[in-house]
Amino acid sequence: MVAGEDEALMAAEHPRPPDPTEAGSAADFVRSLVRLKRWAGEPSLSRLRTLGGQTVTSDGATIDALPKSTTSYVLRQTDRLPRWDFVKAFVTACFRYRDYPAELIPGELERWRVARTALAGPLPRTPPASDVERRTSSTIEPSAADQAASTAIAAEMLAAEAFAMVAAEAVAAVAVGGVVGIAETDAEATGRPGRDPAAELLARRVAREEDRARKGLLGGYTIAPVSFGPYEDPIRLEDGGGEMKDGPQSIGRFFSGLRPRRLLIVGESGAGKTVLAIELVLQLLEPFLTGGEQPGHPQMVPVRLDAARWTLGSPFEPWLAEQLVRDFGLAAKDAERLVRDRQVLPVLDGLDELDPEPSMGPPRRAIGLLTELNRYSDLSGRRPGAVVVTCRATRHTELSLVRAGLDNATRIHLYDLTIEQINAYVRTRWPDGHPCDIHRDGLHAALSGPSGTAVHAALATPWRLLLTVTAVESGADPDDLLRVDQNPDSRAAAGRIARRLLGAYVPAATALAPRAAHGTPYRPEQVRSWLENLAAHLRWQAVRTTETDRPPPGLTPIDIVPHLLWPIGGRRRVRAVHCLCCVVFAVIAMLAFWAGSAVERSGDPRDWLGEGLTLSLMAGWVVIATGLSMSQWPTAAGGRANVPRRRRVIGGLLGALAGGPVGALCGLTGLVLTEGRVFGPVFAIAAGAAGGAVFGAVIGLTAAARQGERMTISEAIRAEPVTLLGFGLCGALTGLPPLRLAGAGPVALTAEIIGAFALAFALGVLFKITTGGWSEDAELAHPREALHRNPMIGVAFGLTGGVAAFLVFVMNQGVVQSLACALIGGVTFGLAFGAVAWSRTMIGLIIAAARGVLPLRLWTFLDWACEARLLRVSGATYQFRHRELQDFLTPPEPD
Repeated sequence: MVAGEDEALMAAEHPRPPDPTEAGSAADFVRSLVRLKRWAGEPSLSRLRTLGGQTVTSDGATIDALPKSTTSYVLRQTDRLPRWDFVKAFVTACFRYRDYPAELIPGELERWRVARTALAGPLPRTPPASDVERRTSSTIEPSAADQAASTAIAAEMLAAEAFAMVAAEAVAAVAVGGVVGIAETDAEATGRPGRDPAAELLARRVAREEDRARKGLLGGYTIAPVSFGPYEDPIRLEDGGGEMKDGPQSIGRFFSGLRPRRLLIVGESGAGKTVLAIELVLQLLEPFLTGGEQPGHPQMVPVRLDAARWTLGSPFEPWLAEQLVRDFGLAAKDAERLVRDRQVLPVLDGLDELDPEPSMGPPRRAIGLLTELNRYSDLSGRRPGAVVVTCRATRHTELSLVRAGLDNATRIHLYDLTIEQINAYVRTRWPDGHPCDIHRDGLHAALSGPSGTAVHAALATPWRLLLTVTAVESGADPDDLLRVDQNPDSRAAAGRIARRLLGAYVPAATALAPRAAHGTPYRPEQVRSWLENLAAHLRWQAVRTTETDRPPPGLTPIDIVPHLLWPIGGRRRVRAVHCLCCVVFAVIAMLAFWAGSAVERSGDPRDWLGEGLTLSLMAGWVVIATGLSMSQWPTAAGGRANVPRRRRVIGGLLGALAGGPVGALCGLTGLVLTEGRVFGPVFAIAAGAAGGAVFGAVIGLTAAARQGERMTISEAIRAEPVTLLGFGLCGALTGLPPLRLAGAGPVALTAEIIGAFALAFALGVLFKITTGGWSEDAELAHPREALHRNPMIGVAFGLTGGVAAFLVFVMNQGVVQSLACALIGGVTFGLAFGAVAWSRTMIGLIIAAARGVLPLRLWTFLDWACEARLLRVSGATYQFRHRELQDFLTPPEPD
């Protein structure tokens, strides 16, 4: 009775969850997962990711079992069964969120596994029958009841075996406090070979980026019904025996059927080439996100890249690997391996963006990229490698005239929208009851009226159609927008309509998104002026790119990179002011060091050498800092990371534990060199260990954001030799004051300078390696993240050096004075020496704002412009919403 009462009470407290065994198809099974989430209380995707824990892949890498993007996608798709490892993690997370009894979770997991197994395919074959059974089965036809009984017995045996496996796994997971931290590979779960974890990581990040890009371009989910085909003229297609046009929904299937898989997408400006490329990427990513790839048919991860970022003369494969590191945060070794093993499908968007327009000759950069792509082969080396390229029709014609093209590629053309397609899009966007539904008939009348040819030519691309509906939704009169003057030339009339639509887009977008984050509304004339200045800066970047063999990453005709925006304030003016500011910061840092380490031995001949060395090292460091401020293109490298706090803390603790003994050893070395005249062994060990622990903690916190080295020691030294020289001088400076206090001779001073310089140089190399790394758990970077990280790293290093300086100052000064000198010196040191890119950018933007070129709150404006769909985020850069808008807003060049 007691057991029965307990079960009844339990059932009352925990109502039965959805039954997965009732699912008769993959769609029903996915709907059961959705009902389970609803039954559990609608936990957020972030909460499910936390409760889902982590899983260990076949090569030992630890990844989230329930990434938010994957969970969201799987719960929306209904055409295939999710992988078992996903189902197990999701079901367990839902039950734990509902506070379901832990001892009952294994039984529930067993039900879900049996239900999925029943839908995945036929049951395993039973062992071979005996000779008597074979002879009997050959002469006697088994009844339906016998067949059902045999199937039931086999299912019962499978269920019992599955229950034992799941129970053992779940009990172990609950015992250690995890959920799905079980090393179950894809081969065990699905019968397929384990997938490369780096490829899965890349697929998740590409999917997240492309989903964001798609929403930014479309303003939602509705896509214009663009169509494509192998003929340049759609009339030929319509005459070809009634052949149907392909649309965005079929681009993935179309590409998968190509042999070789090389595709060239050609279309007019605004025809939807980028949207079609995004659709292709997302459709090809589905097998990675849902586990639906076919056995024996390995899938490549499609990655869409801006072709304009390729520089003339760069080998394609190293460049492709570099883009995977830069845009998606892969480790360099993983990126090189994926490219080498042909696990990446490059989708190069915007071949026409490589060369400026109008062209003054053959598009040599586009020709150079096509030459590299024609050398790009598959793993066998006997067939061309898979690649997708998009290009404007005009640039494709120019390339064809010089006999440059993508060899062995299938070429498709994007067709203009038909009147029926335009009307269908408008009906979808403005359904009955929408405030703008009254304008549907007016648009249809304009398209089918006497001037319909010109109006249709103006609205025949998805981009122009979006301009129209945006303007109408902001309150513009469609009759005025689509007005056709008395002119027999329909092409000229269509051009005037297009310019009218482009001119109305900025006011329309501003009216539909009038306020920024700070609440101040933007005026259309302000927005247009700032966008025109940005467009003019991109034209300047295009010229610089063509004039420079190795332009810095991001200096392209279309990319707005925050730390490369400083020339907009006036290139020479900004560099001069930046140099002056760095000199001031460097001098303040050295004065703070001189005040804190002042040795009251003026006039003592024995200290002339130490004082002279100190002044020389200080002057040398100021010269180095000044030289860094005069660099042409300061970089804001250092990576981006969204690392779990636990890993950060562990990394910091490990760094402190490693740095403490090293610092204590350095303190004892100083004790020996000063012969114990300045401080005792206790202070040497304590101060040295404290300084070493602080520096080690900073190194550990940064190194925790990555796995594996991005660069070697020799690469770090070659990357920034001047900066490392400054590190060494700072180390030598910090070690001099104790020796001066002790009245050390030339031998001791020389030994200290050499030893401290070498140690600081080595620490600088280590710091460069750790700050130059990427995290395998990094989320996609925001365009400003690297720039924001630059002063953080610089000031953090400056304050770390300030801790060491404080321990030196306190030997000869009071605590308050030592702390003030160390704090002032550390901050100014970091700004002058470590935050060069940030300082240059801030100075340039302040000057630009003072001249009225850009708003003072530029970052707020850029974010607002993306929300208003005037700009968009593409990887780690900003771009104009469309190249036609950028060209329209680019002011004419001065005579």
